[in-house]
Amino acid sequence: MSALNTLLAHQGRLVSLPAERTVVFVGDTHGDSEATQRVLQRYPPDTHTLVFLGDYVDRGPDSLGNLQALLEAKLAHPDDVVLLMGNHEGWATTPFSPADFWQELPTDESAAWAELLSQLPFAAHHPAGLIALHGALPDVMGIGEIAAVELGSADWRKMTWGDWTEVPGFVVDPGIHGRPAFGRDYFDEVAERLAINVLVRAHQPHAPTFMYKNRCLTIFTSCAYPETRRQLAVLRPRVTLRDARDLELQPL
Repeated sequence: MSALNTLLAHQGRLVSLPAERTVVFVGDTHGDSEATQRVLQRYPPDTHTLVFLGDYVDRGPDSLGNLQALLEAKLAHPDDVVLLMGNHEGWATTPFSPADFWQELPTDESAAWAELLSQLPFAAHHPAGLIALHGALPDVMGIGEIAAVELGSADWRKMTWGDWTEVPGFVVDPGIHGRPAFGRDYFDEVAERLAINVLVRAHQPHAPTFMYKNRCLTIFTSCAYPETRRQLAVLRPRVTLRDARDLELQPL
């Protein structure tokens, strides 16, 4: 894993996405290696930038195979495959249950995987006015501050564990299963502060696909969520991004 550790350590917590390439956003793949292989074949990273939104293990039938396929693609295409951290990659910081992948590994293997995945970036930013991450927005003053967010901090927890609810207000209490949850006023305030028009995220299978006047898009790409559509979102170059409807939602 030394090559992967070196690669991930140098990419930082905030990834800048290219304006001139087609960018494909992929929701939770949760142990669905078939979905990941289908994405890589249909949208080859030679000609696309692929942004996976986290949650690669647990729940699905092939967590290890899925993780290995993603990391092999990252090694082969380090600039064009972006693997963001989801809450299921934060095992080293916040263990949780159920977690079939993590709980079935021998202790030494679990520690090695947890250390590797703790280096994943938290968010990706596109100059068209889009941010991609796993859960909710961090309470920072500008996009650049995401690069300095510390693993295990309150803002890290917002990005990896945070839910959205289509209600007025800021913090919504109680959240689901103790997860932090946020309302419309929090989204509007932080999105304006970060100068973004669109948030693309995953994490929350019962959330509406579009929220907050179509500016928040939630997608899933794993067979582990039979109640949701397996789909992804595509951003073409030179698209004027007013809200998430300007992205192309495509079934997988």
